[in-house]
Amino acid sequence: MASAVRAATLDNGLRVLIQEEHTAPLASVWCWYRVGSRDERPGLTGVSHWVEHMNFKGTENIPREAIKGIIEQFGGTWNGYTWIDQTTYTLTATRDALDRMLFIEAERMARCVYDADDCESERTVIISELQGGENDPDQLLDQELTATAFKAHPYRHPTIGWLSDLQTMTRDDLYGYYRHHYVPDNATLVIVGDVDADVALKKVAAQFGTIASGGHHKRMRTVEPEQSGERRVTLRKEGTTAYLKVGFHAPAVFHPHFVPALLLDAVLTGAKGVNLWSSFRVPPPQRSARLYRALVERGLASSVFGAMLPTAEPFLYAVSVTATDGTSLDRVEEALLGELDRVRRDGITRDELVRAQAQLQARLVFDADSITNIAHQLGYFDVVGGAAVFPALPQSIMSATVEDVAAIAARMLTTDNRTIGRFEPQAS
Repeated sequence: MASAVRAATLDNGLRVLIQEEHTAPLASVWCWYRVGSRDERPGLTGVSHWVEHMNFKGTENIPREAIKGIIEQFGGTWNGYTWIDQTTYTLTATRDALDRMLFIEAERMARCVYDADDCESERTVIISELQGGENDPDQLLDQELTATAFKAHPYRHPTIGWLSDLQTMTRDDLYGYYRHHYVPDNATLVIVGDVDADVALKKVAAQFGTIASGGHHKRMRTVEPEQSGERRVTLRKEGTTAYLKVGFHAPAVFHPHFVPALLLDAVLTGAKGVNLWSSFRVPPPQRSARLYRALVERGLASSVFGAMLPTAEPFLYAVSVTATDGTSLDRVEEALLGELDRVRRDGITRDELVRAQAQLQARLVFDADSITNIAHQLGYFDVVGGAAVFPALPQSIMSATVEDVAAIAARMLTTDNRTIGRFEPQAS
């Protein structure tokens, strides 16, 4: 049985979560910031992701060439990512490296340097990353569908940003954004591993306690107007494969309809779990999934995938389909929408619910198969929904009813709530 999570808040507002796991002499440290692409305005799109890159470029007390080596000398791993609600950094190594891991994250929070030459070289790297994504039809279609589905909410901006903003952003833009958002009272520090919680908390206080609070930190708040009709976007570019995506406005993670929507996706495309760090690396069980049988088994598609993601505000439930060679998107769309309309009208069966519940419970276990994954889940859900959301998921999954899933299907999978995206490949 997992040990209880020790929660504390330092005087400067830093939230700390510690869970002892003594199965191996390892420790994982994650530092989470409540800042992502939803916090960006036009002219600064992509700044959260660019700042994340810069925060691996050295600090006042750690030269840029040494920041990686500090952890690697302990055989450890390091990484980070930015998405719509959050930016996070992770370090996992032997427990003897805990002091050094905390030192690195305290430096990253308060003392990154933002050398002007590094900012310029990273501009080139990020623009190249953006252009690489634009050459991936599936990724490009996802970006365009999201921007079409959202008219007002900043979830419409791609995490990497729009090209013109990346071309014009300055070093002062980056550093000012960093200094505003990277403050203790906008962060959650998570430690999981072979540690003593009391000792670890004292170490955290020693490293982070002197960092000044940022004061009252309020996020931008824009409510997306209710969609009142089907939207469509069609891309035509050079390519060999056709793609279809359908997005539906969907509930946030703390909403009562989130778990039924998660179960609905498990019925339609197979259970994926709720760990953005690892869940999607393992293919979902799809042999009995409705859309797999309707599209892949009939030879209309080579793959079908659904994504119902835990987010702080209402986002999208998206279904992505890769058409088989020679199959028209019209046929794929007809089959996909027909199956979605059936589940909207008729709901799901008891057997489908039981299967989906079992699959999701299993995925939750896999989501916690390492101290790194446990720490990810603690921090991720604390940032997007509050500390109580993730521990309640297993019970919420098992207590959901056929009627609950039918209700969210009827509410979410409507014509007026959907955006359809098509990528139609053109010959070179």
